Amino acid sequence: MSDIRIDALLPGEMATRAEYLGVRKAEMPALTMFTLAVLAGAFISLGAIFATTISAGGMSLADAGGAVAYTTGLPYGVTRLLTGLVFSLGLILVVVGGAELFTGNNMIVMAWASKKVTTYALLRNWGIVYAGNFVGALGTALLMFFTRQYTFGSNAVGIAALKIATGKTGLEFGQALVLGIMCNALVCLAVWLTYSARSTMDKIAAIIFPITAFVAAGFEHSIANMYFVPYALFIRGFDPDFMAAVGDKVTGLDSLTWGAFFLNNLIPVTIGNIIGGAVLVAAAYWSVFLRNKDK
Repeated sequence: MSDIRIDALLPGEMATRAEYLGVRKAEMPALTMFTLAVLAGAFISLGAIFATTISAGGMSLADAGGAVAYTTGLPYGVTRLLTGLVFSLGLILVVVGGAELFTGNNMIVMAWASKKVTTYALLRNWGIVYAGNFVGALGTALLMFFTRQYTFGSNAVGIAALKIATGKTGLEFGQALVLGIMCNALVCLAVWLTYSARSTMDKIAAIIFPITAFVAAGFEHSIANMYFVPYALFIRGFDPDFMAAVGDKVTGLDSLTWGAFFLNNLIPVTIGNIIGGAVLVAAAYWSVFLRNKDK
């Protein structure tokens, strides 16, 4: 009789696996870590490209920070559902393809809390991976600008991209922070669920619903925003003819600046993502399954 297990890991075993993976991630050579982080930034951007395209044509002028009032096309909830579903591509590529994502790596806190990873190693991983994610996302945004895919659908894709970005840069600091907390709680729950997986299909199934939920609800993901906002900034800054044609269809363009991107969105969302992932998920599960493990 075979000893091979095909059933999913139980939560206690998932915690041990999370701890082991956290050590492996923290000990990774810097260049390898950075390269895999660049890939993850690009992978999340691919999900964002898919989501932007799917949402094109369904946004009205009332779009703001995920609170969209639809005037044409599918109902609001259905469009958000489809947008979130296709955005799941990003984390599927990261997890199955083996890349390093800053928000998912907040789970390294489980190994850190067990004193198997030092504070320096934790912060080293987060710093290198965050920088790599930014390079990958920004590079993808630049490539997408040169494709001029934003002109597809009679400019509908570009209008959607601009509205998504202005909604994000128009957020208040506190709102962006809390939206970031809620987002990475769901992202890290998706990552946590993949620790129970025995197959690729298990991992994909574990990812889809939490990621769809955060996008549909309008929560904020720092790495995705490294693509969404710069892409719109490239369009606004380097294609004046396009902006002249569609500018009257997008409100809030005054808030679409690099300064607003960092101050109103990326900084508070990143802080919120760390709280949501490292505290609400990683620390919570560590306290339940690993705190008294030796005893």
